[in-house]
Amino acid sequence: MIRFENDYAEGAHKRILQRIVETNEEQTPGYGVDEYCEKARTYIKKACDVENADIHFLVGGTQTNVTTIASILRPHQGVVAATTGHIAVHETGAIESTGHKVLTLPSDDGKIKAEQVKELYDAHWNDAAHEHVVQPGLVYISHPTENGTTYSKSELEKLSQVCRECGLPLFMDGARLGYGLVSLDSDLSLADIARLCDVFYIGGTKIGALFGEAVVIINEDLKKDFRYFIKQKGGLLAKGRLLGIQFETLFEDGLYFELSNHAVEMAMMIREAFVEKGFSLRYDSKTNQQFPILTNNALVKLSEKYSFTFWEKVDATHSVVRFCTSWATKYEHVEMLIEDIKELESESVNGVLT
Repeated sequence: MIRFENDYAEGAHKRILQRIVETNEEQTPGYGVDEYCEKARTYIKKACDVENADIHFLVGGTQTNVTTIASILRPHQGVVAATTGHIAVHETGAIESTGHKVLTLPSDDGKIKAEQVKELYDAHWNDAAHEHVVQPGLVYISHPTENGTTYSKSELEKLSQVCRECGLPLFMDGARLGYGLVSLDSDLSLADIARLCDVFYIGGTKIGALFGEAVVIINEDLKKDFRYFIKQKGGLLAKGRLLGIQFETLFEDGLYFELSNHAVEMAMMIREAFVEKGFSLRYDSKTNQQFPILTNNALVKLSEKYSFTFWEKVDATHSVVRFCTSWATKYEHVEMLIEDIKELESESVNGVLT
C-alpha cells in the first residue's frame, strides 16, 4: 500500500536523525534552555526578520494550540475560528476542555474574512445582554487551512487590521506552514506573518521533523509566563534539546523550505493528473493537499493500491477524497499514481475547478 493519507507517515529527515545521533551523549541543560534551542531561535528570528520574538518549542500541534489559546483567553472568553478550523473539528474538544468555547464562523474554503470578525465582534458588544454571552477574545486561523487553501497578503492584512482595531489577538496555526509559504499562489513570507500576527507557530512534525512545533510570540502582552502555561499543559519537554536540534537543522540552511517545495511539487503533479483526466477538485488548493471528486468506481479502484482520506460525500455516486503528499513522498510513487489515474474512467461533477 502506497500512502497518501497524511504528511506525517514517515519518520524524520535523515539529517535530523544524524544530528540527534551525533549529539546523543552530550550533556545539556533541560527544558529548552540549551545551546541547540538557542541556535534554533536565532535562525528562526532571522527567517522571520524579527529580533524581539519569544520562541518556544513544543511537541505536537494539538498541544501547541491548547497551550497557546489557553494562555491568551480569560475564563469568560472564546476563540473565533472557521467552522472547518482544526480546533473546531479535529481536536476532540481539546479547546473546550480548558473551559473555552470555539466560536465558529461559516466558511466553505476554510478561510475567514475580516468582515466576518468585525460583524461577530460588533454583534457581541451591541447585544444589551452581552455579559451573558461568551466574549470573543482571540481569532484563530491556519495557513494553509484544513482545505489546503491559503491566505493572500491582502487578506491577512485586512484580518490583522480588524483584529487590532477590536483588540483581538490573531493566532495562526502553522502545522503545515512551510507548505503554505511555498504554495504557487501564496505571496506571504514568514516576515509578513510575523508582522501581521500576534502569535503563530512553525510546524515541524509534518515537515521533516521527528516531532515538534515552534511557537513564535510577537505581541509583548502575550509573552509573560508562557513557560508556566507550557509546563501546566504537560508540554515542557525535559530533553528539550531534541526539539532545538531539529529546528536548528531545518532552519540553518533552508532545509525547511526545500522539503516544503518537494511536497508541493509532488502534489501539483497529482493535481494535474486528476484535472487532465476530467475530475473536478473540491478546493482550489496549491499546497500539499489535493481534493479530487471521485466517482465510486474510481475511488474503489485507487483504494486497491493507495491509501488516501475520505473527505465528504457529494452525492450517491461521487465523493471528495484527500491526497496528501509530504516532505518524503517518493517521485516514483507519484508517477505510479499518475499512470493509474490515466487508466480511470472519469465523469465530471461540479466542483470549484474542472
